[in-house]
Amino acid sequence: MKLLTQLPAWLRNKFFIAFAAFAVWMLFFDERDVFTMQHHRQELRELQQSQKYYTDQINKEKTELENLKTAATLEKYAREKYYMKRDNEDLFLIPEKQDN
Repeated sequence: MKLLTQLPAWLRNKFFIAFAAFAVWMLFFDERDVFTMQHHRQELRELQQSQKYYTDQINKEKTELENLKTAATLEKYAREKYYMKRDNEDLFLIPEKQDN
């Protein structure tokens, strides 16, 4: 009891004790505590970044698809990407130098 009498009056106030208990509960023990909410915010940022990346990739593929509508660009694409050739030609692949 001596310890309780040595504390300042505002620390012995029942409203302060109730608020402190509520704050501790909300910060650490609730299902929406600070650490969980921080984790959810980080996960949301990552998902937004991946959404932006995939949206950019979809737009890039759409423009590539539009370019492939003509026969000349389709042939060029097949030759460059899949190394296709005509029956009467030979294909030589020359590797590019890699800068290290």
